[in-house]
Amino acid sequence: MSATATAGAAPAPQAGFRPRNIPLTTLGLALASFMQVLDLTIANVSLPTISGNLGGSANQATWVITSFAVSNAIALPLTGWLTRHFGERKLFVWATFLFVIASLLCGLANSMGLLVAARALQGFVAGPMYPITQALLISIYPPQKRGQAIALLAMVTVVAPIAGPILGGWITDNYSWEWIFFINVPIGIFASLVVGSQLRGRPEKLEKPKMDYVGLITLVIGVGALQILLDLGNDEDWFRSNLIVALSIISAIALAVFVIWELTDKDPIVNLRLFRHRNFSAGTAAMVVAYAAFFSVGILVPLWLQRNLGFTAIWAGFATAPIGILPVLLTPFVGRYAHKFDLRWLATLAFIAMSLTSFARAGFNLDVDFNHIAMVQLFQGFGVALFFMPVLQILLSDLQPHEIAAGSGLATFMRTLGGSFAASLTTYAWTERGAVHHAHMTEKLSAYDPNTVATVTQMGGGDLQRGAAMLERLISNQAAQIGFNEIFHLLGIIFLVVILFVWMAKPPFTAKVGPAASGGH
Repeated sequence: MSATATAGAAPAPQAGFRPRNIPLTTLGLALASFMQVLDLTIANVSLPTISGNLGGSANQATWVITSFAVSNAIALPLTGWLTRHFGERKLFVWATFLFVIASLLCGLANSMGLLVAARALQGFVAGPMYPITQALLISIYPPQKRGQAIALLAMVTVVAPIAGPILGGWITDNYSWEWIFFINVPIGIFASLVVGSQLRGRPEKLEKPKMDYVGLITLVIGVGALQILLDLGNDEDWFRSNLIVALSIISAIALAVFVIWELTDKDPIVNLRLFRHRNFSAGTAAMVVAYAAFFSVGILVPLWLQRNLGFTAIWAGFATAPIGILPVLLTPFVGRYAHKFDLRWLATLAFIAMSLTSFARAGFNLDVDFNHIAMVQLFQGFGVALFFMPVLQILLSDLQPHEIAAGSGLATFMRTLGGSFAASLTTYAWTERGAVHHAHMTEKLSAYDPNTVATVTQMGGGDLQRGAAMLERLISNQAAQIGFNEIFHLLGIIFLVVILFVWMAKPPFTAKVGPAASGGH
């Protein structure tokens, strides 16, 4: 890198640095990450209430989610540059404190415009929090316990998105929507004060890297346009919309320029050269594809429960929540004993379990009961418990100490983008396959066929129109169910394919932490 170290910068961190109270520091780091990941989903179920209270439309309300996602996606790959400039400790403390301020502004917003702006700020400052937490946890634990630290973050990654809609719905129903943001204030203050004080004196190597304006501008335009495209695609009917076509062109050109520039610039704002590391490339590919499939499950199952089985939002939450039970119970053991096994075998076992649950859902019908749904979710939790920690450790294993924060940010950005693609493509595919099967099931029905008319009239208790409405509802539900089953059959195959990526990585899989662990280059 061409950037020079600051005059009088602190010496490189020593590998032996430990905070005075490791459990307390870990709690602060975990709470900050939990709070940040929770806010990805906590507002989803509250959108109708928020838009009603602030006088916004349903379309405007979706920008509460979109603004956070766009700014978060832009900030994530900047983690490496920000770490080099400010240092890990200072970046974590300030990002967490600004997240508190943004959360407070969200709760105090008295118009939809102010809320969207506050959510955009919240998403941006949240960007570095998870990668920096990961880098700090790895640095403060001795080598034999780093697997436990990564496993803790993996549990947060799984549990927080599940808890978000349930907690958001409960707070909105029993208090008011503002409190889904206000609860971040005491948590964030505690986390920033604890981590800031416990890591005071931690040596860090700082730099003054030059600002890569071309990289920054093309990143903002390219990722921003892509994220908006993915969020609005279904509503705008994809490429039948001039807006979506324009966003696609802008995103493609900006991202192409961004990639070429970052690979050739001496001091890029996002270090794409990290993909030269075999384990980082293989692990990131496995993480992105598997997380996209996992995210698809999380999107599709609650929608199916509410649209096709008639579950309320809260009961859909209860039916899907068992997926978090086994990760919570097994994560401490996975973290403690995983180093005794080849991590590729653990990840393979995880993906086989997740594949089996997907194939099980491919056999669901409209008569499936709550207990059956919950048990499949529970078993998928076994796969989830073995998924995140091994894959995270694999992708970080061959990075140099100063590359861990940047690598974590880049991998998290790719994972987030994979989730965005999954959310858009899954709902689109379900709608399209449902329409195809609806057409197939109705193509032989004719309003001029006396037998058909008689049957439909009988369904409606002698009322033809009522019978026709009931038949339409029945066919639509069955068509949607077939589409649901097809998608889960495909997801089952995808989880099996991901195993190939995992086996492209080569041991050893121990994350490095040495004299330059601060993220400086």
